Amino acid sequence: MSAELFVDVTPEELTIALLEDKRLVEMRKEKSNIQFQVGDIYLAKIKKIMPGLNAAFVDVGYEKDAFLHYLDLGPQVRSLQKFLKHAQTKKGVVSFSKLKPENDINKEGAIADVLTAGQEILVQIAKEPISTKGPRLTSELSIAGRNLVLMPFSDKVSVSQKIESAEERNRLKRLLLSIKPKNYGVIVRTVAEGRRVAELDQELKMLVNHWEESTSRLFGIKSPSLVMGEIGRITALLRDILSPSFHSIVVNDPTVYREIKEYVTLIAPERESIVKLHKGSAHIFEHYGIAKQIKSLFGRTASFKSGAYLIIDHTEALHVIDVNSGNRSKSASDQETNALEVNMAAADEIARQLRLRDMGGIIVVDFIDMQLNENKQKVYERMKEAMASDRTKHNILPLSKFGLMQITRQRVRPELSIATSEVCPTCHGTGNVQASILLTDTINDRLRFVVNDQNIKNLTLKVHPYVYAYLKKGFPSSVLKWKFQLSWGIKVVPSESLGILEYKIFDENNKKEVDLK
Repeated sequence: MSAELFVDVTPEELTIALLEDKRLVEMRKEKSNIQFQVGDIYLAKIKKIMPGLNAAFVDVGYEKDAFLHYLDLGPQVRSLQKFLKHAQTKKGVVSFSKLKPENDINKEGAIADVLTAGQEILVQIAKEPISTKGPRLTSELSIAGRNLVLMPFSDKVSVSQKIESAEERNRLKRLLLSIKPKNYGVIVRTVAEGRRVAELDQELKMLVNHWEESTSRLFGIKSPSLVMGEIGRITALLRDILSPSFHSIVVNDPTVYREIKEYVTLIAPERESIVKLHKGSAHIFEHYGIAKQIKSLFGRTASFKSGAYLIIDHTEALHVIDVNSGNRSKSASDQETNALEVNMAAADEIARQLRLRDMGGIIVVDFIDMQLNENKQKVYERMKEAMASDRTKHNILPLSKFGLMQITRQRVRPELSIATSEVCPTCHGTGNVQASILLTDTINDRLRFVVNDQNIKNLTLKVHPYVYAYLKKGFPSSVLKWKFQLSWGIKVVPSESLGILEYKIFDENNKKEVDLK
């Protein structure tokens, strides 16, 4: 399997697309100024204790109070509070080795016995704000690295069970027990398999220094305040998924390109050459054929094989996926075999859609009815196999007697939703459009306005591919005529995301759309 990562950076948002064997399998789209992302650590204040929920509402600076349950406090929360008092009253780094840990809290205790309203506490974002809910918090803090996860206030070493060799797990555990500082716990990640002691020791020291430098700023600050921010979304994704199967990371922004290149050089110097800067005038997603995949994969209906398709509906409580054979040719000898073939292919596509849209919570799948239990078992096994590469925690139940499969998938951020149907940008839903013969005259008038009134001399004009072909046709073409008449530079670029008679004009840096009003 070959993996490719494409990063589209604009002033407003950042979009990350992950392809495996040229197929889009994961996508992140978020605003550039996003706050409260998973992994951020805040100095927060308890607003209200809710004994009935055994939880507290916490002010982290979000418009809605965040939620902290008793079970998310972590057993060492009293040690955390003791450390916080020391850090707020003493300038500089508080020595962990000299800090005597407090007793762990009772697993079945009450939150009112541990926290009080108005109290300050260190918390970490466990789930981002979703819909009408504020962030979900934990006070069991962790700082993730490439090979290790540092757990302040813990004193244990855990090794990923995905490392199959018991001998290797024991080696890594002994190694970390010998080098970790006192009062720090460590989780050894799967990618640490086979790593040398020097490499792990260097990363451990880096994580400890990052924690100490961040918490040294607790002196004198008021809640709510950000204490430690998670690394950038792109580098966080790379930290988790970068593997030998990656053969290219393509970015369209020089600043982000340098950031990624520095990070890849740090964690895998031999892979530095896979980071590339996209310099073409065409949009990065259109140039590499990703835009077409986005249009075909998002929406209520998703086709996948030989006319078969999925219908995906969302409710407040759960997601429902219906499998349909559509106009698929009935090449199988009987209905049972045909249903099995469609369901097996649907399992692959459903696993892809869950990961692509980042769907969380309860998912109910209505497969095509099958009579044989052995065929139902085959579909169940196929779904488990297809979701094995999904890094998000999930649980899959076998098909019920009604042919329904229940899946739960951890939800840590809002589901990705991209509109694939929209009001026509030309007629605005009326059904009436401007005569296409007038389009070149309209564009010409707009270009003259930009040049003469806004004094912008070098422009990029983006149009639908059909219109692009028309404007470049003949000699002299419409584009050449504009250049000769107005004596300025213009670059015409086809864009599949535009309507047939829609166009956009960008400034000389091809970054900012020109205001035509």
